[in-house]
Amino acid sequence: MSDLLRGKRGLITGIANNRSLAYGIAETFMAEGAEVAIGCQMDVFGEKVTALADTMGVDTVVDYDVLNDASTQAAFDTLGDKWGTIDFAIHAIAYSDKSELTGRFTNTTRDNFKNSMDISVYSFIDMAKKAAPLMTNGGSLTTLTFQGSHKATPWYNVMGVAKAALESSVLYLANDLGPEGIRVNAVSPGPMKTLSGAAIGGARKTFRWTEANTPLRTNASQGTVGGTAAYLASDYAAHTTGEVIMVDGGLHIIGMPQPDNF
Repeated sequence: MSDLLRGKRGLITGIANNRSLAYGIAETFMAEGAEVAIGCQMDVFGEKVTALADTMGVDTVVDYDVLNDASTQAAFDTLGDKWGTIDFAIHAIAYSDKSELTGRFTNTTRDNFKNSMDISVYSFIDMAKKAAPLMTNGGSLTTLTFQGSHKATPWYNVMGVAKAALESSVLYLANDLGPEGIRVNAVSPGPMKTLSGAAIGGARKTFRWTEANTPLRTNASQGTVGGTAAYLASDYAAHTTGEVIMVDGGLHIIGMPQPDNF
């Protein structure tokens, strides 16, 4: 493919380093002709992300602190001033206290539950609310999820509950914004070697297990996740909304390990 997103502009959030899924999405979008702005929490990731943006040729990096309504509104105001309209927004933001991504789910604390839901779920609802007024010609909102939303997954704990709420939010946002020509979807990769993935207890063991047992015997990559997100932002996905698209080598269809791995 080439020029799949030519003429389209939008915001990509969630880049922490060059191994982030959001980084892979940004690379793919730009390769397909999109103009990209990057949103990050500047006081935490600003220096690193700004340096990455320079190497990528991205000239717009905006502060995007999902716990600060003024910050997220200012980000979209900046894009409105720069471009007038946008065509897509990518939500690749999630958080839980690392200490609660091991052990028992019943040990989840109230404070971390609320914080995880706020950062991982409400932030997408907030993004939709603030991006939609700039999508006057329709558009695409895409978030990232994981099958721990509907299957009990060791160590995933409160993030599984947060991702379930996120996927439910996709449905309600898709129904709300559909009349405005705005599509809302999620991409669900399998386990990935990313900074956020590494925070989950047993991450390396999980990655090796899935690679050995998926039908394709491989885990997802930045490129395949980025390509799926690019499809969802393209005109080819004009009638795709409210979906969770699995990009996991077929992991979600497996009920038992492959015979060689019993």
